[in-house]
Formats: sequence, structure tokens, C-alpha cells
Amino acid sequence: MMTGEQYKTSLNDGRATFFEGQRVDDISANALLGQTVGVVANTYDRFYKPEPDAISDYMKVPGSAQELWDQVAAHHDVDLLTHVTYASIMTLLTAADRISEKRPQAVEAIHKYVDFVQKNDLRVTQCITDAKGDRSKHPADQQDPDAYVRVVDRKDDGVVIRGAKLHISGASLGHELMTIPTKAMRPGEEDYSIACMVPVNAPGVKIVNTTYGPRHEDTRDFPVSGNYHMPEGFVIFDDVFVPYDRVFLDGETEYAAVFAHSLGLWERLGGLASMADGADEMVGFAQLIAEANGLERVGHVKEKISEMIIHATLVRASLEAAISNCQITSDGAAFPDELYTNAGKYHGAANYNQMVRHLHDIAGGSVLTAPGIADLENDETGHLIRKYMGTKQSVDGAYRTRLFHAIRDTTADAFGGWKAVTNVQAGGGLYAQRIVTRKHYDMEKAKATALKTARIDPADVH
Repeated sequence: MMTGEQYKTSLNDGRATFFEGQRVDDISANALLGQTVGVVANTYDRFYKPEPDAISDYMKVPGSAQELWDQVAAHHDVDLLTHVTYASIMTLLTAADRISEKRPQAVEAIHKYVDFVQKNDLRVTQCITDAKGDRSKHPADQQDPDAYVRVVDRKDDGVVIRGAKLHISGASLGHELMTIPTKAMRPGEEDYSIACMVPVNAPGVKIVNTTYGPRHEDTRDFPVSGNYHMPEGFVIFDDVFVPYDRVFLDGETEYAAVFAHSLGLWERLGGLASMADGADEMVGFAQLIAEANGLERVGHVKEKISEMIIHATLVRASLEAAISNCQITSDGAAFPDELYTNAGKYHGAANYNQMVRHLHDIAGGSVLTAPGIADLENDETGHLIRKYMGTKQSVDGAYRTRLFHAIRDTTADAFGGWKAVTNVQAGGGLYAQRIVTRKHYDMEKAKATALKTARIDPADVH
């Protein structure tokens, strides 16, 4: 296993990382990206074990509902890159189980690769969403054939891939890029049916970063994103060679969607767990700001908070149902129930904006306009801000101001915007979750129940 310092050193491997128009040769030294490197390094130190054959707790494959619960709990307060690595490992193992009968050679390669990642304590990120070009056309019908990542050359010892993957959280801070098809492929799209693992520093890989991290000198007005943020990578594969022992799918169009569906399951479980915590957090902010504003007993405020409580409870209930009803693969790995995972993720994402609207309505306009912490410390303005930001003797103006900053940072600023979009898009959009939910819902049982209630003999159904 690696220590935090060893992790930092491992990033100096010649990777081509770009941020705000410049190549970044030392990521740890960058003012913004370096902050996240430090957070990931702290996670390395937190899980570090000195034994030569030790495997990090967060990388352990669950074999029961309880162990799956333990992993969800362990990932409650780890950095996003650490969580994505675990989800990547579980994606590969889930996909291996689903293709085991017809692609046993790929299954063996996947297990060897997972063992390699675990033993070397590496971080893996997920490259799935392609540039896509004209969304109305299939990959093979695009004017630019590189709109989806594809194989452009096959050699005796490997393949050469070209294309781009978008929205890749933490791409520049990991070690490996899990590169898989974003959707099902048709006959004739064999070159797009490629699933492989690519080192971040492989020749031809270029990563352009963006971040919601605040660019302010005084980050105290950003109590959440000022302390932790994760860059998003625009990953370009500019004729990148991948040896065959890192290729898990190569031309088998009928399996192209397996990896994406497996990833969707684990990303949606992670999203559901995050939404459960986030929903409780929003209820807490709503109640606290209502009390600070002196509105906690007002009828419409109580109703809005009640609706937020119901939302939070349903999201958490879906998470509990998804884990409690987990399935066990042929290899003994536990994975969450598809129906409850997808239905819960859909409900949480589809209703998120309504919950934020309730919070903003309860809080008021100071969510956006509350003075900064430095203004509170100013000799001329500080005491006046405290006076007028206060609402009653028991509510200090500085405390209320800090509440407004936290609400703005998490729901109405750059980080809040990132959350609003990723709640919908992470693990696939809402439509994808509706499709999977319908697929796994027992419609025949529902129909039989309805026929029984109507006292209609199923034999009479035409």
C-alpha cells in the first residue's frame, strides 16, 4: 500500500495534464488541483497498512448485505476518487460475472487486473461518456468517426484507440482510466466495442481539467467547496496503444452495453447513498435557517420542511432496500438490487430541484447576498453586519451569516450547480434509470394482483 506522500510522488510520472490553458507538470503544487491531491493523500494515510500483502479496506469486495453496508459506511466520508476506484473495481467484477459464460478469457483478465489494482493501491477513474457528435446518429454513422472512442489499429500485441471521454471525475489524479463503451453497439460497430484499462501517463493521453473549486483568496465564504473539490477531466485518447492483457472487450458488440450497465449500477448506488446524506443535510439547513429567521412555526414553512423530510426518508429507504435485497454473484460478490437502486436514484434526482427550491424559499435572498466573513471582521462594518444579520437575541448575526454561506455554497454557487447536474447525470440520465426500473419491476405480479382484485380469471384475459 502507498502512504500519502508516496501517492503524491506517483503523480509525477509524465502525465499530460492541463488546467486553465497551461500544462501542469507538478499537480501537487498547483494552487487548486493540489488541494484535492492533499485530500486524496490524507485518505491514503487513513487506510494505510504497513504489511506487504495488505489491501486497503475500501477496496475489499463485499460478500454479503452486511459487508455491502460496511462499504457504504466506509465511503461516507472518503474523497470522490477513492469512491470511484471502489465503484470501478465492482463494475469490472459485475461485468465479469455477466459475460463469464461466453468470454471466460476476459473474466480471467479482469480478475488479474483487479488483483493488480488492489495490491498496488492504485486509483481508477471511469471513462464512459463519449464526445458523441450528432446525438441523433449511431457511432458508425457519425460524420467524424472519432466521435466515439474506437480502435483505429490492431497490432500483434495490442490495439490503438482514438477519441475522447467527457466528465471524468478525478481523471488527472488517478493512475488508471477504465475506458468502456457508453452504450449498446450494433453489428458494424465492432471498433467501438472496446473496453480496456489505460494508464493515465500512457503516451497520447491528454487530460484537460475544470473544477468548481472557488477561485477566491478567502475561502471561508465557501465552507464546503473551499475545503474539498474534485476536478473534472476531458480525457483525450490521441492514438493510444493498449496491450491485449488490458483489453477486456474487443469487437464483441453484443457485450458492449454490459460494462456500461454494470457501471450504472454501482454509480447509482453511490449516488443514492450521497443523496440520502445530502437530503438529510438539506432538511437540517432548512430547519436551522427557519429557526434563525424566526419562521419555524409558520404553516407553509413547516409544510415545506415536512415535504423535505418525506423526500429524505424515501431516498434513504430506497438505499436500505437496495442493500438489504442484494444479489450474490457466482464469485461470491454482493451487488445491490437493481430495482431499488434505480428507482431510488431516479426519485432522488427527479425531486432534488424541488427540495432546493423549498430551502431557498425558506431561507430568503441572503443566501446570495450575505456579506463575507472578512466583512464581519472589519472594524467599521463587522458590528453593524452582526446587528442587522441578527434576528433576535438568541440568534447571532455571524452565525446566521455562516448558515447562508453554507446554503449558497452547497446549492446556489459553483459547487451547488455541479451537484444539481451530477445528481441527474451521474450513472446515466433519468431516462436510463426509468428503463432499468421498468425492466426489473415484477409487472406480471402486478397484473396478477390487479386481476385478482377485479375477480377476473387470468384465463379470460385476451
